[in-house]
Amino acid sequence: MMLFSFITSTLVAMVIHELGHLGAARMCNVPASELGIGCGRRITGFRLGTVRYTLRALPVASYVCLDGVALRARPIRQQLFIHLGGVIVNLAAAALAQGTIFGWINLLVAAVNLLPIYQHDGWKCGVVLMRVLLRRKSEPVEWTFTFSGGVVSLCLILSTFHQIF
Repeated sequence: MMLFSFITSTLVAMVIHELGHLGAARMCNVPASELGIGCGRRITGFRLGTVRYTLRALPVASYVCLDGVALRARPIRQQLFIHLGGVIVNLAAAALAQGTIFGWINLLVAAVNLLPIYQHDGWKCGVVLMRVLLRRKSEPVEWTFTFSGGVVSLCLILSTFHQIF
């Protein structure tokens, strides 16, 4: 029963995380083409309005495909709001479900997504802020940020596991 609760809570947390991004994007007039759960081969899906919702073979990730040109054309605050939309929803769900498995899973999803790991929300926000500070895109700076963010994230994760076990 606990395993079922854990799996269900994780899937729901992933879905609401992506719905948070999708909702924020809609509020800022940034089109989205797909919301996917999992990676790999598409198992099933349906279209609702302009967005295709898909379930993929390996349920280990989730994503929203946003129009990158439209996103980068938005003001910085809106870009950050869209990138953090999923984290905001997960934190709200964690607060509402405090003390439950669902609450803890949402807190974990939010925390992991704030890490500056490549393609995670924290990394995307960092790239947006670097481009603002530099007033341009710089691949060497972004690759340095990506590498160092990954190393720092790995150290934080290993340190957390070391303290737990």
